[in-house]
Amino acid sequence: MAAALKDQFGPGVPRIIADMLVAVHDTFPRAAFLRDALDGYEALSLTERARQISRALHAHLPADYAQAIRLLLASTRVPHPHRAAQGMGGFLFMPHTMFVADYGLDHFEASMQAQYELTQRFTAEFSIRPFIERHPQATLARLEHWARDANPHVRRLVSEGTRPRLPWAPRLRDFQRDPSPVLALLERLKDDPELYVRRSVANNLNDIGKDHPDLLAQVARRWLQDASAERRWIVRHALRSAIKRAEPGALAALGYGDAPTLAIERVHIGPAHVREGDRVEIGFTLCNTGTRPQSVMADFIVHYVKANGATSPKIFKLKAMTLAPSERVALAKILHLVPMTTRKHYPGEHRVQAQLNGHAYDLGAFRLSRD
Repeated sequence: MAAALKDQFGPGVPRIIADMLVAVHDTFPRAAFLRDALDGYEALSLTERARQISRALHAHLPADYAQAIRLLLASTRVPHPHRAAQGMGGFLFMPHTMFVADYGLDHFEASMQAQYELTQRFTAEFSIRPFIERHPQATLARLEHWARDANPHVRRLVSEGTRPRLPWAPRLRDFQRDPSPVLALLERLKDDPELYVRRSVANNLNDIGKDHPDLLAQVARRWLQDASAERRWIVRHALRSAIKRAEPGALAALGYGDAPTLAIERVHIGPAHVREGDRVEIGFTLCNTGTRPQSVMADFIVHYVKANGATSPKIFKLKAMTLAPSERVALAKILHLVPMTTRKHYPGEHRVQAQLNGHAYDLGAFRLSRD
């Protein structure tokens, strides 16, 4: 079993941070800092550990924020022995970004410079958000400037830090209501040379689409005009959730907006009666019965039975294709009914549908029982 993420952020982390600080500030009270940083450390989660280290830094660095952040940044340039698997090496500097967010809001310039440096070592996508809320115009102006920076980590901060629904972070409610300031930044980054940045742009657009589906479709259509392969990838990745939700605007943007003229043949759902742990084979054949080629986005929907007897649909992606007149294509999926942490299986009839360009067509059902 893989180790918990917090185990990559063990008690050695505050000790290394302390040694780095002593290297640039020989009067730093190492023992007192470690006493506070490691108090109850084992029981804390990853983010709780980082937050406790940040508090300990605040307690033992100089009270003057400008002096404290200068020392903290200087310490990050000291070579250190910290190594971690699972891409966790940069998490050494998570407490530093928390320090900026928690204690630097009234010190805009010093905090912006700190985040500019720290995002190149870890990420300032979380710490920048309180500044967006406290100093919206000044922070947006700085992000607009950073969108042209030579460093891809800085450019990624522009798109990732402004995501309205960034995971692990409070939502930016103002941007959920009006994403136009974010879109202005994304316009500057949509053709970024780094996939690392373009992926963040797509994820930000995906966030925006959850609150503004029509706006997402509008941006997608505009960005697809004379688009490079890289920009087309951004648009498809940004539309992934909207496509799964079968939103008409998103489907139309990718050329799947029309209801297809198709026949569904050779439907197979079996076995018809299953128990938890079994698997169900679902298959059908599509035939283009029209006189012109048709672009088809094919998925299938399983209506899982819930504990209260109602059902909840889950969409499984199948294939995007273009069918010539009279052309047939067979599609199939094996559904595993093993218990998962994200889904429990309950007895009853589970309806199955094909979803073609967002339109649902009944295929049949299978019944799950416990005996």
